[in-house]
Amino acid sequence: MNPAGPPSDGWAESAGAWIADMGEEGDFGRRFVLDEPMLRLATAAAPATALDVGCGEGRFCRMLRANGIATVGVDPTEALIDRARARDPAGDYRLGRGEALDLPDAGFDLVVSYLSLIDMPDVAAAIAEMARVLRPGGTLLIANLNGFNTAGQTLGWMQDLSGNSHFGMDHYLDERADWIEWRGIRVQNWHRPLGRYMELLLGAGLTLTHFSEPAPTGGDARRVKRYRRAPWFLVMAWTRPGV
Repeated sequence: MNPAGPPSDGWAESAGAWIADMGEEGDFGRRFVLDEPMLRLATAAAPATALDVGCGEGRFCRMLRANGIATVGVDPTEALIDRARARDPAGDYRLGRGEALDLPDAGFDLVVSYLSLIDMPDVAAAIAEMARVLRPGGTLLIANLNGFNTAGQTLGWMQDLSGNSHFGMDHYLDERADWIEWRGIRVQNWHRPLGRYMELLLGAGLTLTHFSEPAPTGGDARRVKRYRRAPWFLVMAWTRPGV
């Protein structure tokens, strides 16, 4: 028995800094790289219902709701759910973990994981749960950090002997959690090779219908150049077979 409970992943302690950093528009990666393809893919089949797993402070839920989609947001961090409810009192935001969703089978046309799989220790359980609550013919839409990026979380940009900068990575095939810090936020991110995600998604009986590594579509030119030099994000859409 551990009276102190499980060790923290940093999210409860970092919630305030996260809320301040995201604002309403999100950070550079969300605003200029991921929002456009994620919203386009999310609305493509005109889903009536959606579940956002790891919804955080609810920003993408609000975007889905603005497009007429009845959306449920689930997140394990109470302060983030409180913020989501405050920003969107008419929304449906619930405390919960992606690894154990308290939701019925086949209840949603669309399930979204927007940069949340990297926060989940038991990714096999999380993917199985997302597939379970997805209706036949529905779509699981995933945005994730690229594995080449997460394999370099503790190395980042380095200079070689000639003074040229490169993004360093190592131990790509070793699944692990690393602590990362930026602008007052300190949380654990899980690195997993792409093959691990593909194995689990295919094993859940899902069919891949979209894969991309989106590039920035605007923003500061220096940041655009940085995001184009090293792989940053990937976007996948998976369909549950059936009608």
